[in-house]
Amino acid sequence: MSSRPKSAEPKPAREERFAAQSWESLKASGNPIFETAREFADVFPYKIPAELPADRGVRHEIDRAPGSKYCVTRQWPLPRDRVKAIDDVIEGRRQAGYVRESISPHSSSTFYVKKATGGWRIVYAFNKLSDATIPAQTPAPRKDMVLDSMSGSVIYSAIDLTDGFYQILMRESDIPLTAVSTPSGMLWEWLVMPQGLKNAPATFNRMVSHVLRPLRDFAPSYFDDIFVHSRAEGDLSAVEVHVRHLRQVFQVMRENKLYANLKKCVFCAPEIPVLGCYVSKNGVRADLEKISSICSCPTPTSPTELRQWLGLANYLHKYTKDCAGLIQPLSSLLKKDAT
Repeated sequence: MSSRPKSAEPKPAREERFAAQSWESLKASGNPIFETAREFADVFPYKIPAELPADRGVRHEIDRAPGSKYCVTRQWPLPRDRVKAIDDVIEGRRQAGYVRESISPHSSSTFYVKKATGGWRIVYAFNKLSDATIPAQTPAPRKDMVLDSMSGSVIYSAIDLTDGFYQILMRESDIPLTAVSTPSGMLWEWLVMPQGLKNAPATFNRMVSHVLRPLRDFAPSYFDDIFVHSRAEGDLSAVEVHVRHLRQVFQVMRENKLYANLKKCVFCAPEIPVLGCYVSKNGVRADLEKISSICSCPTPTSPTELRQWLGLANYLHKYTKDCAGLIQPLSSLLKKDAT
């Protein structure tokens, strides 16, 4: 669902940290957030509870363009084992309260796609519905504003929220639009936001921003990331203030049934990856892994390859003095009259 930029943290480092981080490792490392995080262990479940989500004041809405017709995609046949697998998945969604039987005039087909890691993933063909849906105009958070809000802080945490699918209620009048058929001849409609709907990332971002608005001075969010930053206040150390801030964030998450992936969170660190760069008390720096990738690219041998490399090198613009002047000789080679 998420359309956020990928983490700036080098992949090997991310994999090593994600594989090692657990309640045990947090405790063993003496992380000051351990006791508070354990108090809110329900916010970091191994598996999201299969239940209808809370009404947080934001629902997923589907506004169709004027003159849109019924959105119907024919259900094509699938092998018997796939049909059984789809029925089992839908039954689990029904028991959780996510879907109900439908008599909607709309119908999107259900099928399976192969996962890159092996196995199969259920998919709904919402193509026609997406084509008829008016794009949401909810603005994405500005990266520069998120970074600027963190200046002056000295300790940081990054909380990775689990995907928003099935965690946001549908607007009641739009439920029939979400109807999906199955190869076994059933029609179901979604009471929660399913995978594949247009504007789903915008809805999730709007919901997270809505519930965290009272904490935005120290906990800005960007889609499914929450960045918590703190500094010393009065007689309280920066760590004490940070633990207090995290407690407030955890409390809001608990009240609104928002969940995070413990393995992908960073707590009480002097530096964290934020939207393609690193942030610390010293400011913002470039990701060394990205710089290495740019430097290791083969020498361009055509205008297309040069254009691609310049696109990559544009990442350095914010971190390099007179970057535009430095790359100008290369950019000029792309002009039609260049020799």
